Amino acid sequence: MLKIYLIRHGKTQGNLSGKYIGARTDEPLCQEGIRELEGKNYPKAELLFVSPMKRCRQTGEILYPGLAQKECPLLKECDFGDFENKNYKELSGNPDYQAWIDSGGALPFPGGEDPEGFRNRCREGFVRCVEEAFAMESPATAIVAHGGTIMSILSAYGYPKQGYFDWQIKNGEYYVLILEEELWKNERHVLSAKKGLWTDV
Repeated sequence: MLKIYLIRHGKTQGNLSGKYIGARTDEPLCQEGIRELEGKNYPKAELLFVSPMKRCRQTGEILYPGLAQKECPLLKECDFGDFENKNYKELSGNPDYQAWIDSGGALPFPGGEDPEGFRNRCREGFVRCVEEAFAMESPATAIVAHGGTIMSILSAYGYPKQGYFDWQIKNGEYYVLILEEELWKNERHVLSAKKGLWTDV
């Protein structure tokens, strides 16, 4: 049996400004984000995977000091293209942005990544992490990644089944996934996926 903690990185300045912070913007955590992470107790882990983006590596260092980080580039956030590092106010009046909104987020980001391609990339990264965790017989594994990455993973493998936007997660929050090896290998199916709880330090 394997327990995986899917953790969204702490807040950045771009998150506070409501901007699309994706694969092109490698910004660090802001002071508020650092304080929030340092003020919570997170579950212990023996294996730690991270997106190579600075905000995820920094979060991993705060939550799991001394634990070696295994970087997985497939877990990076989406490339938002022309929308990168802008918020909805800055994009209002942009016909490409309006077309993307009207599509329910299904259209490719202009100059960026196709949403379906992004989700498949994230899912492939998760599968690789799970396979390594099973191979190393690590009962508790943490993965520090991005909101879109976690939503991509859970909309494919989460249980009970829900849509992409149903798995939204705030900075610093996490989901606990329980996986049984044979069920995972045969059906690519997790036993459960629930929002995690933490306590104040």
